[in-house]
Amino acid sequence: MTPRTEAAGMVEEKGWISADDMARHTGHKRVLCLIAWLLVGLVLLDSYLVPLPGRGNLLVSLFSLALIGSLTLTRLFLKNFQMKASLDLALLLVYLVAVCWFTGKADSPFVPVIYLILMATSLILGRRTTYLMAGLAVACYFLLLAGASPSFMGNITGHLIRVVPFVLMAHVGAMLSGEAEGARADVERLSLTDDLTGLNNMRSFETLALQQEKISRRYGTPFAICMLDADNLKQINDRYGHLAGTELIKWTARIIKANIRESDVAARFGGDEFIVMYNDHDRDQIRPAVERIVRAMDNCPFSYEGELIDCTLSAGIASYPADGGDLKSVVKQADLAMYRSKRMGKNRVSLAGSGEKDAG
Repeated sequence: MTPRTEAAGMVEEKGWISADDMARHTGHKRVLCLIAWLLVGLVLLDSYLVPLPGRGNLLVSLFSLALIGSLTLTRLFLKNFQMKASLDLALLLVYLVAVCWFTGKADSPFVPVIYLILMATSLILGRRTTYLMAGLAVACYFLLLAGASPSFMGNITGHLIRVVPFVLMAHVGAMLSGEAEGARADVERLSLTDDLTGLNNMRSFETLALQQEKISRRYGTPFAICMLDADNLKQINDRYGHLAGTELIKWTARIIKANIRESDVAARFGGDEFIVMYNDHDRDQIRPAVERIVRAMDNCPFSYEGELIDCTLSAGIASYPADGGDLKSVVKQADLAMYRSKRMGKNRVSLAGSGEKDAG
């Protein structure tokens, strides 16, 4: 895998939240283990207190051992969490049906545990798998009814009514799971993005940038940091009001997003200041791209209350390893270069350490 591909993968796949996913998967594994051990414990206790006829107790014990063994094997040999959880829940359902067959079939005291399995499926695996599991649960329940009643076909309507709660439980669980997942995604997005511009906030930028720094050290490749600052925010605020200044910040973010690659990482640094990391390029290579941003801002005034307002940007560029041996040093040099652009008349690009007066 090339450095650029690896860096782009982090941006597109949002690799910085993998730790949170891992924590949720760990919690879900605990839930499945708890359900399995409680179910096995209750089944064995029930068979001890109320001995089953014939070889029922022996078969139930063998089923319990087979379940524990199967769950152990899935944890040892399956790495994909979705596949592992799906198989575990299916095994729990098969085990439950086998136990119910020997403890009263459709009248078994363990039949309500189906609701617990369906709810766990909805919380862990989402809507589609929940509906599939609900269909499997209904089929298993009809199997138990057929085994318990010779007049199964004669009372098909009554039996259908008895499985409606399974379908309702699956549907409600899937809806609640979808709402919870949507809320979690919104919270996650808000924690990683700037709510005004939609760009990364500095928390997510720093995480991604530090990852890129590690990649650059490993492969010996450069990266460049560009600092950009709106030149006339104060004047716009004084003349048009702070709402116009807010629109300027939003417009600047749009200009930046329209002129960078998907693999580049842009963030709002603070106020009207922005930062962009260009992966696998040094300062001279990305200078034309930054100049495009500056020109686009100069050539495209933004509209506020029916009036077009002109605005410009000052930019500074520094790169690793030419301008610093770590991310912090490179950012500092890019910031100094940006302020050099302001001192030299604004609306231009300056390179760190070059002493160049005007690149705009």
